[in-house]
Amino acid sequence: MATMRWLWRQLTSMRIALILLFLLALASVPGSLFPQRGTSPLRVSEFLKDNPTSGPILDRLYMFDVFASPWFASIYLLLFISLTGCVLPRALEHIKELRSQPPVAPRNLSRLPAHTQWQTNAETAQVISDTAAAWKKRGWQVRQGPDWVAAEKGYSRESGNLVFHLALLVLLMAVGFGGAVGYRGTVIVRENSGFANNITQYDTFAPGRMFNADQLPPFSFELNKFSATFQRGGQQSGAPREFLAELLVKSDPKSQPRPVTVEVNHPLRTSGITVYLVGHGFAPEFTIRDASGKVVWKDAAVFLPQDASFTSSGVVKVPDTVPQLGIQGFFLPTVTNDFSKGPKSIFPAADNPKVFLSAWQGDLGLDTGMPQSVYRLDTSKMQRIGKEELAPGEIWTLANSGGTVEFNGYRQWASFAITKDPGKGWALGAAIASIVGLSLSLLIPRRRAWLRVTATQDGGSLIEIAGLSKTEAPGLVDEILQLAKLVKASEEK
Repeated sequence: MATMRWLWRQLTSMRIALILLFLLALASVPGSLFPQRGTSPLRVSEFLKDNPTSGPILDRLYMFDVFASPWFASIYLLLFISLTGCVLPRALEHIKELRSQPPVAPRNLSRLPAHTQWQTNAETAQVISDTAAAWKKRGWQVRQGPDWVAAEKGYSRESGNLVFHLALLVLLMAVGFGGAVGYRGTVIVRENSGFANNITQYDTFAPGRMFNADQLPPFSFELNKFSATFQRGGQQSGAPREFLAELLVKSDPKSQPRPVTVEVNHPLRTSGITVYLVGHGFAPEFTIRDASGKVVWKDAAVFLPQDASFTSSGVVKVPDTVPQLGIQGFFLPTVTNDFSKGPKSIFPAADNPKVFLSAWQGDLGLDTGMPQSVYRLDTSKMQRIGKEELAPGEIWTLANSGGTVEFNGYRQWASFAITKDPGKGWALGAAIASIVGLSLSLLIPRRRAWLRVTATQDGGSLIEIAGLSKTEAPGLVDEILQLAKLVKASEEK
């Protein structure tokens, strides 16, 4: 039992709580270094494929499921227990302290750090009552005796300290609750296309441990138009200036669609869901025909930007041809004539768009049962049959197949992060409370002051005022002198 009590005292000490808080921050680092299954399962598969030796070892250490790992959960739970065991007893003691009165004046006030005294002929009872009233007006908690006054202030310092730590507890609970019952997903939507809130429509979906797919609200939206403006000219030419996604939103299948404009930092909020605009790009449109002229693929393919000028790369997979056809390419919104470093765009807006394509024939590898990235073409079992540069409206006739690829133009796409986090309101409130509590604990000094009246041999009285600071905050001497001035002012009346 003695060992258990010792372990409990160690766990609930503030030193251990700070160590656990540091360990929790340190344990979060791998979550930003390695792809996570909850948000990027395809990237995890690609990492394991590209790193056959280190990948499985990292997987066994939960590097791809950091926030669901046993060791992260252990640190989180220990921190919660440590803060609870540390803060709650202190809160009870602080409540008792608030109800208690300041301690009686010491016998020898001259030994205290701040001290002043003077002679007076005023009556002792009058000095005591006037001092108690004057110090109360200054915000001191006062206790008085027949020839002394004791005062104390700065209880808000400890209150702020407790509010700060209690807010951390609430923050931990809010984050845990939101992570357990909420979810986060991402989706790319092209212009003139839509999204319905169904798991199958998400590109990535990370549900909480207690989340049920039946809880998804039935809202939907259509992306009518995406607009992006960039600075032209000057040193910051090409810098983004405005992004707008014009949506038609339906809160449920029976409601009428309503227009909503979503901007950066101005998300869509509906049905308890928040939809953020997080990115955008271009989706070049192609029409691909086989040798007989039959259309085997016609759509806009999402190309992902590779640099600030939106040089974008992507692939098109056409499994309905024999042999199967794959297209790799770059979309350049504003093409440059300098190809010494490969095809590059010189401006992010589509001023002079072109595509640079590479065609492959063979086995796309879609029948292996392994998930594939829609943005990556596996050419290990394919043969390249040609390369071409196309402007909108131009047609490329593929060698050795008789098929054609027509570049019809482009559409823009926008990426959205769709989240439900019922704990974020509590987390925000706890964060604000923690800042307020920390400010109180740092800015408010905790001090005690005493006054004693002692009769002298000549029939007068000696008034002594002294003070003691329970913190290292400066200004104690000045404050005692201000209290002394209040006493002298009451004597003159």
